[in-house]
Amino acid sequence: MNNIEIFKRIEQKYLLSENEYNKLMNRLKDHIVKDKYFQSTICNVYFDTDNYDLIVSSIEKDIFKEKVRLRSYNIPNLNDIVFLEIKSKLDGVVYKRRVTLTLDEFYNYLNGKKVSTSNNQIMNEIDYVVKKMHLAPKYFIAYDRTSYYDKNNKDFRITFDENIRSRQKNLNLENGDFGKLYFKSKKYIMELKNNGGLPLWFTHILSDLKIYPTSFSKYANIYKENIKEDLLYV
Repeated sequence: MNNIEIFKRIEQKYLLSENEYNKLMNRLKDHIVKDKYFQSTICNVYFDTDNYDLIVSSIEKDIFKEKVRLRSYNIPNLNDIVFLEIKSKLDGVVYKRRVTLTLDEFYNYLNGKKVSTSNNQIMNEIDYVVKKMHLAPKYFIAYDRTSYYDKNNKDFRITFDENIRSRQKNLNLENGDFGKLYFKSKKYIMELKNNGGLPLWFTHILSDLKIYPTSFSKYANIYKENIKEDLLYV
């Protein structure tokens, strides 16, 4: 779990089948080591308007995208740390600002009480967006993550997310990580997080295995899938 509150980095995503994942891991094993927080279940609650303006705008605009979410690493109780985040993407560069709260403090904020956070300036920025757009919790999305980094460069991180699941009701993080699975077969979302170019050894492996980057937003894809399902019953 990273306690840094302001991020600026380049992120690339890849959608892998189980076979591609196994071949890739076989090639990576001599280059990577497990992260301090190697295995975790990441739980998110995404905020949006009643018309889902944030995610619709994110889907329609390639240049600038913005999301507001609450995140925990594993299922929290009221005294555990959670992160309230605003995440933006501009021309392929990800900017993330977040504040650290207990889950109980987050509920106090949601109920209109003023809370003191780890960074009140960022909190004011998030609060401004939430109030201006009348945002509220709309989607719960969880996934199981394994994390690694390049043993010769800790700034180059690789994560694999699987078992992506979601729900639109019972959104409290402390209630568990259950939800409807997005993929019908075993898939992995690989994310590369770095501050510059990819290591040459890694690009050679991707080229050999014919693995190419893709655009994949968990929230956007789940939202679009639910819209399709809703239309089937109209």
